Amino acid sequence: MGARVGADGNKAYLPLDGRSMLVWSLDTLARVPEVGRTVLVYRQGEAELAQAAVRRDLDGRLDSTAVEFVEGGPTRHTSELHVLRHLSADIDSGAVDVVVMHDAARPLADAGMFATAIAVARRFGGAVPAVPVDGMANVTQRGVEPAPGSLVRVQTPQAFRARELLGAYLRAEQDGFEGTDTSSCVQHYTDVEVRTFPGTPANLKVTYPDDVAIAHRLLIAQNRAAGRR
Repeated sequence: MGARVGADGNKAYLPLDGRSMLVWSLDTLARVPEVGRTVLVYRQGEAELAQAAVRRDLDGRLDSTAVEFVEGGPTRHTSELHVLRHLSADIDSGAVDVVVMHDAARPLADAGMFATAIAVARRFGGAVPAVPVDGMANVTQRGVEPAPGSLVRVQTPQAFRARELLGAYLRAEQDGFEGTDTSSCVQHYTDVEVRTFPGTPANLKVTYPDDVAIAHRLLIAQNRAAGRR
């Protein structure tokens, strides 16, 4: 939505280093050989805005006609259901074996993170990047005590075997269940083993105004180091 970040409209289209934020992820996906299809799930009523951003900002790195567009729903969960329905025929046939979900507001996830997510999901069933949480504590009758060291923050991209993922979302639709993220729905409805793999603090989610400036600077540094714009 962009309310917390201070944007007038959808924050996914905020410019970062000269391009719409969401297009940086599309550009990264073009460098991941394991990715066979790229689907952009746009907010309801923003089809023209999404298509225009892709045409304008991809700069030939990925043929804009290769990006498929699907209208999302009123929530994250229903948007994911929409894209799974879009892919359902190829999931059922086996043409799509793994689906990767990624936030448009995380423009700094690199190609290696997507490749790792896919490889881990193919081997175990599900994959979620995670980073340790420091400074957590429990408040007890004895006072403040350090929390166990197993707490993590999860990120995207998250990847799952496609048939189990689609089945989980179809069952969730019947029950009226909405997960907080993709993995929560998978874990609620399947026995799929969801493994974590190392995320990175640089893979930040642009949520607040300061995040925009940080992501902008990180993208400039990343692109200069890689010899890209």
